[in-house]
Amino acid sequence: MAESWVNLAERIGVDLHLELPGPGGRRAALIRALREAVRSGRLAPGTRLPPYRSLAADLGVARNTVADAYAELVAEGWLTARQGSGTQVAERAQPLRHAERVPKKAPPRARGLRHDLRQGTPDASAFPRAAWSAAYRRALQAAPNEAFGPGDPAGRRELREALTEYLARARGVRTEPDRIVICSGFAHALRLLFGPSTVVGGGGVLRGPLAVEAYGLDFHRGLLAAAGVRTVPLPLDEHGARVAGLERERAVLLTPAHQFPTGGPLHPERRAAVIDWARARGAVVLEDDYDGEFRYDRRPVGALQGLDPERVIHIGSVSKSLSPALRLGWMVLPERYVGPVLAAKGEREGWASVLDQLALADFVVSGSYDRHVRRMRQHYRRRRDRLVAVLAAHAPHIEVTGIAAGLHAVLRLPSGTERSAVKAAAWQGVALDGLAAFRHPETEMPAPDGLVVGYATPSEHAYGAALEALCGVLPPG
Repeated sequence: MAESWVNLAERIGVDLHLELPGPGGRRAALIRALREAVRSGRLAPGTRLPPYRSLAADLGVARNTVADAYAELVAEGWLTARQGSGTQVAERAQPLRHAERVPKKAPPRARGLRHDLRQGTPDASAFPRAAWSAAYRRALQAAPNEAFGPGDPAGRRELREALTEYLARARGVRTEPDRIVICSGFAHALRLLFGPSTVVGGGGVLRGPLAVEAYGLDFHRGLLAAAGVRTVPLPLDEHGARVAGLERERAVLLTPAHQFPTGGPLHPERRAAVIDWARARGAVVLEDDYDGEFRYDRRPVGALQGLDPERVIHIGSVSKSLSPALRLGWMVLPERYVGPVLAAKGEREGWASVLDQLALADFVVSGSYDRHVRRMRQHYRRRRDRLVAVLAAHAPHIEVTGIAAGLHAVLRLPSGTERSAVKAAAWQGVALDGLAAFRHPETEMPAPDGLVVGYATPSEHAYGAALEALCGVLPPG
C-alpha cells in the first residue's frame, strides 16, 4: 500500500492523506482515493485542490495521470473546474450518505437549535473574563520555575491550600491540603475512584455495588457500568434519597445539597442516618456538590462531609460556578484513600493545566471567586424568578419545582404528556430534557411526567425568546 501526504498548495496550507492501493493503475487508484476523500467528508465542498504539477510531484505520478483523474471526477460531478479558480470540490445540495461514516466535529450543543434550555452549563457570556485574565497574569508572573516541570499528581499546593480555606468557609468542609486531589471534574473523579487500575490491584480504588439516587445523570451511570460497577437505585421523595433502603452496598453516591435533577436538599435526619450507615458498614459516601454555591430561598446547606470527614468523599468543580471549559475539580478524601487515588492517577497522568490551577488559586485567594459567585447567584435568581413569572402568566397549570437552589427547574406535566412535549420542543428548535431521561432503568418508584429546564445556559439577550418558545411547546391545561 503506497501512501502520500499531499500539500494542497502553499497558500491553503492543508495536508491531505491519500492512499493509492489496489489494481487498475495509478490513474484509477488516484480517482478512487479522491472520490473517497470527498465522500467521507475529508475534502469539504469548496476545497481547492492543488495544480496538476504539484499533486503529480507529491505523489510521484505523471502530470497527465492527475489531469485525467481530475477530468473524470469533474465529469462525474465530484469536482468543478473554472478558469482562474482551479479545481475545487463541488458544492452539493444534499450531503452524501457515506459522509455520515466520518462526521465532522460538532460543537457540544446540537446544531440547528434556536434555544438551549438544557441543564448542566452556566451562562457562558457571564464568564468573568477580565478578573480571570488578571488572576492568570498574576499567577503566571508569580509561578516558581518548578511549576513548569512535571508537577504533583495531587495538584498544585497553592490551589489545594486555597480550596482548604474556601471549602471550610463556604461549604463547611473539614480537611487539609494533603487530603485534596485535583482532578478535571466529577466524571474524572469517578474514573479515578472506580476505573480499572494496573497500580491499585487491578481494580478501582472503590468497588461496587454502588447505591445511587433513582434520578441522576445517565452519563455517570454509563461511566460506572463501563467500569463494571453495578448501581442500585434509591427511591426519592420530598426529603431526598430514602437512605433507609441502604443495605450491603459498599458506597452510596448522593447530591445532598440539591438533589439532581428533582431538587431539594437531603433531610437532616437522613444526612445523619447515611453517616451512621457508613460507619456501621465500613462504607463510604460520595458527595456530589455540583452547585452547592447557588441557593436562593433557603438557608445554605453545608457539605455532608463536615459530619464525618473519614466517611465522605466530597467532590466539587468549577463547571457550574465558572465554566466547564476550565476542566478543574477536586476530591476531598478520607486519609485512607489519598494514596490509592494518587496511585490510580499515576505519575504522568493527563492532569488539569498547572497554569489554570495557579490562576484558580489566585482567583480564590484574591476574593474574585467569592465576588463572582455572589454576582452569579443574583443573576441566576433573576433568571429563575423570570421563568416562574412567565409560566404563571402563560401556563398556570404547570407546577414548577426544585427551584430553591441550582441552575435548573423541573416542570411537572400532566400524565402522559412528557414525550410529546419533548418532541414538540425539538420540532420548534428548543433543546431541553424530559424527566425520564434521568431515571434509573431499574428503579420501581413512580415515573411522573416532567421537563428539566436549565435557565442558566441562554445568554441574557436570548433568554426572553427562549422562555416564549418554551411556553409554546407546553401541553395545554
